[in-house]
Amino acid sequence: MMCVRHVKRHYLRFLFASAMALGASGCSVAPPENFTFQAELPENFNISAVTYYESASNEACSSHKVIKDGQPEVTRLAELTLPLTDAAKGCSMVLKRVALNIEGKWGKRDQDMDMDSAGLSIRDDPSQNVRIFPNTGPLVFQGQCQWLFRTMGSRRYIVKILQCRALDANGVVQKSLPGAALQRDQLAGKTVKMVLTVAKEELPYFDRYWIKTTSGWKPCKGNWGRDIEELCVTPPQFKPFKMPDGRNCTVYPNCTE
Repeated sequence: MMCVRHVKRHYLRFLFASAMALGASGCSVAPPENFTFQAELPENFNISAVTYYESASNEACSSHKVIKDGQPEVTRLAELTLPLTDAAKGCSMVLKRVALNIEGKWGKRDQDMDMDSAGLSIRDDPSQNVRIFPNTGPLVFQGQCQWLFRTMGSRRYIVKILQCRALDANGVVQKSLPGAALQRDQLAGKTVKMVLTVAKEELPYFDRYWIKTTSGWKPCKGNWGRDIEELCVTPPQFKPFKMPDGRNCTVYPNCTE
């Protein structure tokens, strides 16, 4: 009888110790409160994120948090950990959307850069627009950035504008920004990945202001008498421009015909 009591006491101490260990670890039984965002980026591109939160109980409170830049490694893969919950001003809040800021450099100077956006929206209810996670691996969506060139100022220096758009499953460029709608209860502990590419050919920023020749693109001189390129006339007339390095040119990107 004494032996039975001894075994019972030992077993109860074991259960108590196990319960205390589980309570102390917390995260061993609770689901993760964040998910991973990855971005496969072209060379000379970086990405950062701003997360936006709203009250989980319809209280009048909201917040946003700037997540540090995702600096790509040699593999051009950036990675950010994005919290699914937040607390501010006494409110318990949940993630509603993520603004992704895409930064691309097109030249050697600090000012030779431009930015565009992508985004994630977080939904509570199922919808046909919500992306479904695969059985294994990350949920992947694709985008393509396009460099658009134009001239600027009285000396008509070339500058470039970044335009990023979504790609569909067949690789066709869409009108919308890159992004995805995600369902909240599927996100914890998962990975969402954006694969971003750059169009091979640069295009004029202003439609019908440049004419493509066998040597490259030439900026038109129109009827308005402005410093920058103008709407092409018939027969077309052209004006010279400058490369960022100061070269005087007549055709882009080859400079000379």
